[in-house]
Amino acid sequence: MPFIDREEELRFLTEKWEDPKAQLIVLWGKRRVGKTELVKQFISGKRSLYFLAESTSEKEQLQRFSQALGRFFEEPLLQTRGFASWEEAFAYLKAKKERFVLAIDEFPYLIQSNPAITSLFQKGWDEYLSESNIYLILFGSSITMMENEVLGYRSPLYGRRSGQWLVEPMPFRAASQFRNGKPFADRLAHFAVAGGIPAYWLHLSSGKDIERNLREHVLRKGEVLYEEVEFLLRTELREPRYYFALLQAIAQGKRKLAEIVNATGLGQPLANKYLGVLADLRIVEREVPVTEEIPLKSKKGLYRISDEFCQFWFRFVFPRRAELEMGRADAVAADIVSHLPAYLGGVYEKVARETLMSNFDSFFSFAAIGRWWDRNEEIDVVAVNRDNDSILFCEVKATEKQVGTDVLDALREKAHKVKWGSAARKEYYCLFSRKGFTASLLEQARKDGIVLFREDHPL
Repeated sequence: MPFIDREEELRFLTEKWEDPKAQLIVLWGKRRVGKTELVKQFISGKRSLYFLAESTSEKEQLQRFSQALGRFFEEPLLQTRGFASWEEAFAYLKAKKERFVLAIDEFPYLIQSNPAITSLFQKGWDEYLSESNIYLILFGSSITMMENEVLGYRSPLYGRRSGQWLVEPMPFRAASQFRNGKPFADRLAHFAVAGGIPAYWLHLSSGKDIERNLREHVLRKGEVLYEEVEFLLRTELREPRYYFALLQAIAQGKRKLAEIVNATGLGQPLANKYLGVLADLRIVEREVPVTEEIPLKSKKGLYRISDEFCQFWFRFVFPRRAELEMGRADAVAADIVSHLPAYLGGVYEKVARETLMSNFDSFFSFAAIGRWWDRNEEIDVVAVNRDNDSILFCEVKATEKQVGTDVLDALREKAHKVKWGSAARKEYYCLFSRKGFTASLLEQARKDGIVLFREDHPL
């Protein structure tokens, strides 16, 4: 499988490589998002050493690091004797005049082995490495630890880094290249499962349809994806049972805080605390109407699972675990596929937002994009820019029939209820449809300058 996407990340790393000064780069992102493959792609063809930290003692970490450097610089004595301290290792590296990459993966494991490790690396950088030719990359999957212990204001390493990059899940257009050549419906269905996580796509066979992939790679006991969500939550969280309850409630449609509290039996302060942890891990997000002036103070907040695989697993797999443990994957897979058309609506909305972001020149530069709702109405996608008093209204239809003028008329009616901007605001309209548009709508759109997207392509 060829390396897919990550052009911006590779461009960033390459620009830093071309700068002759010593570099301290921090990369972080959720597990399975592709950080290691990104770094390996970057260091390919360069003088480089990749070191994977492990969950073991500091003494063992330092010994393994010594052996890795000994092999890299072809010094057998170093492999057998090793460094007595990290400072000795840094002094050794400073003496090396050549330009090379040192990439330390799962840096949080080093922190776990010794909470003072960031202070040791800070001293090492200040006194030794900052004047060397090294290109040091520290990266890891524990988002909380990387943000607090490495990037945070209170971290000893704060202010030392020369660059940082949060490696995000891939957008639909990039991720769906894992099923290049397949119809849009097929790619959308697989994106609803794997999201933007490359590792998940690699566990789904490109030669099988969605039902067979679910049956053989997601719902079958023993397969990696069958246990994936439980593994990740137990790895990241101390009390996973509470988080399981919260995620199941949200996946089943309980999106208001009061609804979540009632469904889980957790008190509101405790629910708020755990939801905050899930938000820090990029698993859950609090969504407010995009027109809200002060989002943090909005009383219209709704919670949603932002990780596609996690959302899918809690919506379809977790409630059926008893059947799956009894080997009924065939029946469960068939039932899931029968419910997919309705489920794909929300996934298609995300694809629409991504598509609009890459086609904003057809409208205006978006300052914010998201959903809008009030008590009685909602609009799938709204984009705004207060500086030029412009607003875009968009409806997204994943149904199996063509979209007609009634959908456009309804969108215009709802747009009048959106209180935002001035009375003279510039309004734009847009429609997405999986199955295309009626002849009457195509004619109406041509007359009124309405932008239409069939699947994820503009007409």
